[in-house]
Amino acid sequence: MKKLIMILAMMLPLMAHAQNVKTLIAERDSIPSMIERMIAQRDSAKWGDYHPRRITSHINLEFVTSTNAYFTEGNFDEVSFKLNRVRLEMYGRLNQNLSYHFRQSFNRYSNPYSVDNLSSSIEYANIKWHQSDFFELVAGKQFVNLAGYEGYLNALEVREFCNFNNNVPVYQAGIMGVLMPNPDQQFSLQFTNIRSGSDDDHYVYGLPAGIRPSKLPMLATANWNGWFADRSIHLMYSASAGNQAKDKNIYYLMCGNIYEKGPVVAYLDVLYSREGVDSQQRITTLQGLGNGHIPVTAQNVQHFTVIADFDYQFHPKWNGYIKGAYETASVYDANGIFAKGRYLTSWNAQACLEWFPFTKEEGLKIFAHYVYHGHHLTENALSLNAYMPHTQRASIGLVYVMPVL
Repeated sequence: MKKLIMILAMMLPLMAHAQNVKTLIAERDSIPSMIERMIAQRDSAKWGDYHPRRITSHINLEFVTSTNAYFTEGNFDEVSFKLNRVRLEMYGRLNQNLSYHFRQSFNRYSNPYSVDNLSSSIEYANIKWHQSDFFELVAGKQFVNLAGYEGYLNALEVREFCNFNNNVPVYQAGIMGVLMPNPDQQFSLQFTNIRSGSDDDHYVYGLPAGIRPSKLPMLATANWNGWFADRSIHLMYSASAGNQAKDKNIYYLMCGNIYEKGPVVAYLDVLYSREGVDSQQRITTLQGLGNGHIPVTAQNVQHFTVIADFDYQFHPKWNGYIKGAYETASVYDANGIFAKGRYLTSWNAQACLEWFPFTKEEGLKIFAHYVYHGHHLTENALSLNAYMPHTQRASIGLVYVMPVL
C-alpha cells in the first residue's frame, strides 16, 4: 500500500502536465506580489480583467544612541556608549479598508513567549479594519490602550520613562474596537492578554505559594479620548480590569491631560494600579540579601504616579523641556513578610535640550539630557534589607528615523 501511494504521488504531477490542467497560480496570474504592489510598478499593467491596487507602505529604521555619564549618590561611576533603541517599523494601507502595523525592537529578547508565541522584540503585529469613519477594529499584537500621555508618546520622543510606565507590559496580543462618533470624540474597548509568557516568565519569583494560575489571564480596557478648544486640549482617560491568578485581580485607573498649542506642549498624567499580585515587581524586588527570608512575590500592592511635563519649541530648530514624576508603592493588605503600608517613594527630575540640524520632519535630532532619580525607603522596606541609592545620568545623543521605503 505504501509503495502504491508513493507511485501515485510521483505520477500525479506528470498526469496534470500531460492533461494540461490549469494550475492555481498561472505564470501570468492576476495576483501581484506585496513588493510589486508597494512600489506600484504594475499600475499600468492589465492582465485579464485585473487592475492592480496601489497600496501605501512605509518602512522606517529607527535609531537612538547616546553617550552617558552615570553617578550614584553624587559619585561618578562611568562613561559609556549605548544604543538606546534600534527598531524596524512597517505600516501602511492594503486598501481603503485595511491597514497594517509591524514593529520590531532589536533591544529586546528574541525568544518566543509561551502565551502569544511572539518574542518581546515584536511590539506591533496587527491588522486594522476601517469599517467606516465611525468604527475600526484592530486584531493582533498592539499597544494596551491605557491612558497617560507619556506612555502614549512614541518611545523615540521619551528620554526617560517613569517607573510605572517602565514596568507595565504594554504590548500584548488582543482585539480592540474603536468608535468615533465625531472627529473630537473617540471610545475604545479592548481585550488583550495580561502577560505574554508564563507566570514564571512574568514574576521574578513566580506566583506566591498557594496561589493558583489564572484560567483567563486577560485584561479588559475601556478608553476615552476627547479634544476641546480647537483641539488644543486633549483628555484621555482609561479603566482596566484583569485576572492575574485565581482570586487575584489587577485594576488600572489612568488619565492624561494635554495642552498643545503653537510651540507649547504640556501634560499632566495620573496613573494608578491595584494589583492582587505585584505585576510591576517594584515592591517584590526590594527584598535584599540577608533578610532571613526566601524571596517571594508580593501580593495586594498598589502603585501611584503623577507626571508633569512642559515642552517649548523656542526656535524652528530648537526645543527644550522639563519634566518631573512622583511615585509611590504600597501594600494595602498584609501578606507573608509584607506588612501593610507604604514601602517606597520615588521621584525623578529631567531637563532636555533638542536640536534639529535640518528640519524636524527629516527625522534627525541631537539632544542633551539630564535625569535625577531620588528614592525614599520606609521602615517597611528597610525591614526587607532594601537598598535603593539616588542616581543621576547626563547624556548626549541623537535620534534618527531613516525612511527605508
